[in-house]
Amino acid sequence: MAELSPILKQATPVTVDHGEGCYLYDTDGRRYLDFTAGIGVTSTGHCHPHVVAAAQAQVAKLIHGQYTTVMHRPLLELTERLGTVLPAGLDSVFYSNSGSEAIEAALRLARQATGRPNVIVFHGGFHGRTVAAATMTTSGTRFSAGFSPLMSGVHVAPFPTAYRYGWSEEEATSFALRELDYVFATLTSPAETAAFVVEPVLGEGGYIPGNRVFFEGLRERADRHGILLILDEIQTGFGRTGKFFGHQHFGVRPDVITMAKGLASGFPLSGIAASAELMSAAWPGSQGGTYGGNAVACAAALATLEVIESENLVENARVRGEQLLAGVRAAESKAIGDTRGLGLLVGAEFTTADGTPDRETATAAQQLAAAKGLLLLTCGAHMNVVRMIPPLVVAETQIADGLDIWSEVLDEVGR
Repeated sequence: MAELSPILKQATPVTVDHGEGCYLYDTDGRRYLDFTAGIGVTSTGHCHPHVVAAAQAQVAKLIHGQYTTVMHRPLLELTERLGTVLPAGLDSVFYSNSGSEAIEAALRLARQATGRPNVIVFHGGFHGRTVAAATMTTSGTRFSAGFSPLMSGVHVAPFPTAYRYGWSEEEATSFALRELDYVFATLTSPAETAAFVVEPVLGEGGYIPGNRVFFEGLRERADRHGILLILDEIQTGFGRTGKFFGHQHFGVRPDVITMAKGLASGFPLSGIAASAELMSAAWPGSQGGTYGGNAVACAAALATLEVIESENLVENARVRGEQLLAGVRAAESKAIGDTRGLGLLVGAEFTTADGTPDRETATAAQQLAAAKGLLLLTCGAHMNVVRMIPPLVVAETQIADGLDIWSEVLDEVGR
């Protein structure tokens, strides 16, 4: 009898029967408040009626029409709709299935368009698990260890992680930009650098937001040296941060964005967006794939965008995110060294009294929360950050319920 790989470990003990909105129900009928959202995927909640209806209708018409063989209406309609929300000038889209695939497509485009071999990523970033994406990932060695050699041409510069450095955000940002210039002087010449690849908010790296000065510094250097600025919006896109895309908090213009997760409410769909001029620089045959732009996934994505607009979910993410962050900060605990976030991306970092990362207590808190009916995840290089990622449809009362459980958890693991 076959079974799942023993390496796959569940973050919670829950076996789900069904989901509805912000709740999951296990096979015994117990209800859980889901503040994981499938790692930021089910942005419209579980089984939103409009998304379900769109997917059901599409399944009865066309499940798969391979998009370099035939074209189908859901793909065309989704592309047109994305044009109303994508950053100005990013008017050409390529679809794939996963975030890792989107990152690899962006990397391939950058190298082909510039003729340059190298990319710069930023310490703490997560970009995926395939070989190229894992090489570009520095949020934890668990994503890249054990299958070397990895891809060449990737260099790492600091992200302004003020808490880890023990500095102010201004000091950390100044350091990060100075060190980026030092990378140019010592590791990769600007003339050989194709792109910066960076998340607006570090995801797996610990839910650490960037800031305007840092991203303006990246944009200025990109323009000065002819380098492409690729913004990884896989977790921060589609309203998650309280703006449609995370980079919009920082007033920066991307050359390429990658997108996935919240795009299709749980259906596998990802993509990259760039200007038509830049996308045309990709080499013939370099973009494609069997399942990219799947008809059902596209129909679900189109319905997702309609729900985000009609239910004002971007604004809801902003308001409910402020409520969540304020509540987590108010639940003071000697076990938590730092609390931060942007929109409905909130992280609480557990440390010992001397500031050492405390994975044990973070795990205990996350597991206890599940036992009490609140599903959470951990992240960070040391897995000592408990992260909260409610669906964008989350209501004020549900945030309050989650905070009540979190407060009980902290009472038990140690204030």
